[in-house]
Amino acid sequence: MVSSRRTVSDSSKLTGWFKSSYSGGDQGECLEVARGYTHVPVRDSKAVNGPALVFSTGDWSAFVAAVKQGELSA
Repeated sequence: MVSSRRTVSDSSKLTGWFKSSYSGGDQGECLEVARGYTHVPVRDSKAVNGPALVFSTGDWSAFVAAVKQGELSA
C-alpha cells in the first residue's frame, strides 16, 4: 500500500486516524496520524480520501521533538 515515494494515494484505506488533543477550533489546519502501522502515515484532516505521507518512526519522532522544542519557524 505504501509506494516507494513514501505515500499512500488514498488515505481512507487506512484505519486508526486521530487528531492531536491540541487541535481545535475550526481553522482547518489539522493533521491526522494513523496508529498501528510500522511507519507513521500523516494526512490533512480535510482530505480524508486524499494522500498520506508516510514517515519512519524515527523521522516522525524527530519532527515531533523539533516542534515541541520550538525549533521550526512558521
